[in-house]
Amino acid sequence: MSPGPQVIVAGAGALGLSAALALADAGCSVSVWDPTESPSASAVAAGMLAPAFEAALDAETAGDLDLLLAARNLWPGLAARTGIGIDRSGTVAAGSPAWLSEVRARLMRLGLRGPDLPRGLLEDLAPGVAPGLQALLVREDWRLEPGPALSALRREAEAAGVEFRGEAVRERTDADWLVIATGAAHGLAEVAPELSRLSPIKGQILRFSDVRGGRMSLRGEGAYAVPGRDGLAVGATMEPGLCDTRIDRAALEPLVRAAGVLLPGLAGATFGVSAGVRAATPDGLPMVGLSRTAGVILAVGARRNGWLLAPLAAKLVTACVTGRDPGPYAARLDPARFASGGTGKTAR
Repeated sequence: MSPGPQVIVAGAGALGLSAALALADAGCSVSVWDPTESPSASAVAAGMLAPAFEAALDAETAGDLDLLLAARNLWPGLAARTGIGIDRSGTVAAGSPAWLSEVRARLMRLGLRGPDLPRGLLEDLAPGVAPGLQALLVREDWRLEPGPALSALRREAEAAGVEFRGEAVRERTDADWLVIATGAAHGLAEVAPELSRLSPIKGQILRFSDVRGGRMSLRGEGAYAVPGRDGLAVGATMEPGLCDTRIDRAALEPLVRAAGVLLPGLAGATFGVSAGVRAATPDGLPMVGLSRTAGVILAVGARRNGWLLAPLAAKLVTACVTGRDPGPYAARLDPARFASGGTGKTAR
């Protein structure tokens, strides 16, 4: 049997590792290159797989619920393949009556329903929620633990024969394919001109290591709170145009206030801060597909949905390499949609 295509994957975040594993499973000879000089945005994320609230609360993805749900629906298969734990219990939105009414209306416009939660049940699921806040439950949104998930993806990739190199890709190599999954980095823009369409968004997340949180993730007005094995993660700032990971206390102040409104017990509590840099495209969806440069594939620009979109991106990348049918979402993620200065999503 002849060896499969040789593929280099640049980047070891959620998109890069998921693509590397899928390519190895498809019979490719895969190596992942990443200098590991600083944590990826995938590592410092909260791990939400949230198609419903992303579509309802984020104008950038308001019209993409079908695509986000399709990506989420690929997660059980990837979880079974890797041993990644997925919490499917759902997410609670908690806020003022006026805000919650607007959230409910947006969900309804998407064809989603969220049952109201009685106060007693809310306090059981999410202890410490501020008195006077109302809440509803959305079952469509799941979560995972980013750190263990990255470790599981790497472990399974190594078991599948993927080689890892602790250095950056600098140029188009002699491999059959180069997959660029480098987040907000523009270092390969000469290889893939499409990378110039990416813009960075810095995000800072509060980490309350001494707070366990409740049994479910919370969405509030200006903050979310996600319980995990390392404590409660509260996020996140969205700082467009910034590509540094230094901690900026001034930028954190609105987030700290919003956290205190949602969970008054956090007021005055000690927290650490994690910072990462996401990449965003002009229309909020990633670029996944063939570059105009022969032999180059992009998997970048997932904004704050890198974990959610990882298995779908891996499927599309593998289809590019193997010639398989990429499925119904390839056109909406095609990097060519920004050719000649284009800014928007393709017609559905």
